[in-house]
Amino acid sequence: MDRSYAQDLDREDPLRAFRDRFHIPQNPDGTPKIYFCGNSLGLQPKTTRACLDEELKIWAEKGVEGHFEEPYPWYSYHEPLQEPLARVVGARPSEVVAMNSLTTNLHLLMTTFYRPTNRRYKILIEAGAFPSDLYAVQSQALLHGFDPREAIIQAAPHEGEHTLDTEQILELIAHHADDLALVLFGGVNYYTGQFFDLKAITEAGHNAGARVGFDLAHAAGNVPLKLHDWGPDFAAWCSYKYMNSGPGAVSGIFVHDRHGDAPELPRFAGWWGTDPATRFQMGTTFTPQKGAAGWQLSNAPVLSMAALRASLEIFDDATMAALREKSETLTTYLQALLEDIPHSPFQIITPSTIDARGCQLSILAPGLADQIDQALQAAGVVCDVRRPDVIRVAPVPLYNTFDEVWRFADILRRAV
Repeated sequence: MDRSYAQDLDREDPLRAFRDRFHIPQNPDGTPKIYFCGNSLGLQPKTTRACLDEELKIWAEKGVEGHFEEPYPWYSYHEPLQEPLARVVGARPSEVVAMNSLTTNLHLLMTTFYRPTNRRYKILIEAGAFPSDLYAVQSQALLHGFDPREAIIQAAPHEGEHTLDTEQILELIAHHADDLALVLFGGVNYYTGQFFDLKAITEAGHNAGARVGFDLAHAAGNVPLKLHDWGPDFAAWCSYKYMNSGPGAVSGIFVHDRHGDAPELPRFAGWWGTDPATRFQMGTTFTPQKGAAGWQLSNAPVLSMAALRASLEIFDDATMAALREKSETLTTYLQALLEDIPHSPFQIITPSTIDARGCQLSILAPGLADQIDQALQAAGVVCDVRRPDVIRVAPVPLYNTFDEVWRFADILRRAV
């Protein structure tokens, strides 16, 4: 496949104009880098500064009155974000809210949905989950008086394989049907890039009598999600990867509507989780508002949410369906180019099936990952190495091109 084919794909790409809506990091000579690291930190939309400046201006000129200043009063700043967030994750607006940070939200949600008993207390996660997820469930088990070594079940691939088979996951859930309290899986595994069958996992978890939740850090804004229809109890995600909202940006949560109007559910309570119509009555009894917003603790981090607002406007214009279509084509093209490299010393460990992956391809290069990464950096490519020997490459449909994919594969071929 020569470069002209990639350039033809770019000319025909209906999303090609969206690249101009982002700041692209530059090489010393002023040319744009090949930025394939959106799975770690998404690029900055050009409208982010204006959204932030708008709130800074109101703060400077209005002070505390900014809480009620149109068009985006700080008091209700999270509310206009609920509909576009819902479109990204396949939910109803009442089921989502932007708040806090990812691991904080996972703990808050497990306070409600991990309610172990002496008989049913185990938590199932995928082996090789992002460490913060493992730390979180270990600490939850300890908090409830259980030994994490007994309480945590890790679903590991078969020997010699890198990814999990769906049937393997479902069989493990069924095997622990009598003692399983919670299934907490990543939507997309950060290391392998595998997109799990969340619908099947949800059904199996519920059939086993367990609650089901997902960490969607690498899934939100990346893969098609239908959280309401699939029916997990809860989910949480960050917004600084594919959601392009900046380092440490505000997180989001999903709580299914069947739980949204259940004030009796145990939870950590905070002022912002109460009914906004009565919040300033300063009552002494916590009555949560309906929906996911009833899990809020503190008032909105407006400056962080302003950056999320800028990104969500782009997602609404592009649509997840169109982004997914381009993403599938990008990764399929990248896979074909990589497999065409003669005498290749590496292996793609991300599933080859399109439905089982998102933007990311993980390249296993035993003993060579650092050396290859150095060559890529020298050529103006930004991706990352995950120890011990995986290079993660993520062409993002909002701002990456087919020509960049071709040039990346050519640089890698010459480096090898």
